[in-house]
Amino acid sequence: MKSRSVFPVLALGALLLLSAAARPAAARPSHARIVRLSLVQGDARFTRSVHGDPLADQHTAWEAAIANLPIRQGYVLSTAHGRAEVEFESGATAYLDENTAVEFYDLSLDDDGARTTRLILRQGSASFHVQPARGDLFSVTGGDFTAQAESRAAFRMDNYDDGSTIGVEKGRVTVLAKSKTTALEKGQSLSMRAGDDGSASIARLSAGDAFDKWVSARSESVTSASNSALQYVSSPYYSSGFADLYTYGAFVSYSGYGNCWRPFGMGLGWSPFSSGQWVFDSLQGWTWVSFEPWGWLPYHFGSWVFSPAYGWLWVPGGFGTGGMTYWRPATAVWVRSGGSVGVVPVHPLDTHGKTPVNLTQGVIPATGTGTPLVAGAGDKWKVLKAPPQGALASGLAASAPPARLSRILGTGTSGVRAVSAGRDSSIVYDPREHRFSSAANTPAINAPARAPSSGIAPPATRSAERRQIAPPPVRTFAPPPARSYAPPAPSRSASAPRGPSAGSAPSFGQRSGPSSAPRSAPPPAPSARPH
Repeated sequence: MKSRSVFPVLALGALLLLSAAARPAAARPSHARIVRLSLVQGDARFTRSVHGDPLADQHTAWEAAIANLPIRQGYVLSTAHGRAEVEFESGATAYLDENTAVEFYDLSLDDDGARTTRLILRQGSASFHVQPARGDLFSVTGGDFTAQAESRAAFRMDNYDDGSTIGVEKGRVTVLAKSKTTALEKGQSLSMRAGDDGSASIARLSAGDAFDKWVSARSESVTSASNSALQYVSSPYYSSGFADLYTYGAFVSYSGYGNCWRPFGMGLGWSPFSSGQWVFDSLQGWTWVSFEPWGWLPYHFGSWVFSPAYGWLWVPGGFGTGGMTYWRPATAVWVRSGGSVGVVPVHPLDTHGKTPVNLTQGVIPATGTGTPLVAGAGDKWKVLKAPPQGALASGLAASAPPARLSRILGTGTSGVRAVSAGRDSSIVYDPREHRFSSAANTPAINAPARAPSSGIAPPATRSAERRQIAPPPVRTFAPPPARSYAPPAPSRSASAPRGPSAGSAPSFGQRSGPSSAPRSAPPPAPSARPH
């Protein structure tokens, strides 16, 4: 009897194993996403990996950040006396003001094409223009709350030592805190003191400052240029960098290849991969970072042909729904002959592993400078998967670590932003007067706080009776211990995949998880840059 009872158990176990094997495996997110540093004005730097607070870790290695730099998950981008712009695959854009640091905490891609983007604003001011496809998630954490957008939105976040603010310019944003979830509509702002969830105060959006005007001008300019360039590209998908094609070059119709592109001001002797730098990426290997402002799309998508009439022409192609499905470290083939190593631009008719068609036009030295090497009839050039070890110099220029600056929240209800640009100065921007000022009523940094009716306690003012304003004492620049910068786990609404419906504000603990039904593939992006 005992042996007879074993067979049903074994049979049941086998059925369970077969059933488990028959069920499809859960979609595992991939981190194979790359976004683009599309603009640098002034001083910017980045680090590839951080442990804890990147502004406090003295052992973090920083490098100079240049335009067209690919940005990966885990990178931190910081500005000093300058501004920067980061463009994502779908056209979403992050704009960084001076003395701002943003961590790219999570850049993941699901098997169904949905993108998860979670950023951390470590310090400073940044604006975000978001256009998620179906199933995408875009969030920014600053201080004690996280702003999440699942539909088209534009918002600005400011992260100060004593608190954070967020203002919504377009669309709708959900603010997640430890105790509750709040929906902000267009024209609303929220301020919260550091470590005090109960201090959240909603007010009208304040008037824009110089940074807001710069963001607006950049967005309008890029949108217009993108619309003009997209009419020449036979692809339903948007990819960052289209605006540069219209701004810095022109399309020509070339027989057999359709609309091709060529940069302005280049003679017949110009060749691609002649102005830039090879940068090593731990996953993709050697990646070309062009010094040319248009050098993103032509060096990572499509291919090249040589025309006797025009010279080198870029052939558009290889655009997809996101991630790195068609992105490549360089639109070139590595070749070697004896001790000479270089690259040949990829031709549309190239076959993997075979002699590149464009070899007859010469080989561009691996250094990215100098006259292309002429490939003679008797030369034997071998196609390489990667350049030989030691053929390239690695890394960008080292940079000093960014400084943590003293910043205070100021009065939340009046819309006045107060920023201490250093240890011994305090500057207040008044949007009603459209000017900066340093007056006797400048908020004191270490004065005891008073609680106004708004619920946000501004710092007390210095005494107006004092003839001279003493410099504030040296502050501790480490973030307050009570603040948490870890973004919440990704969570999309099952009932509204493009964002929660208007008027609904579920509590933080009742957020619904991902839908059990599979998300459909994201639809083609619109033919215009989504701003």
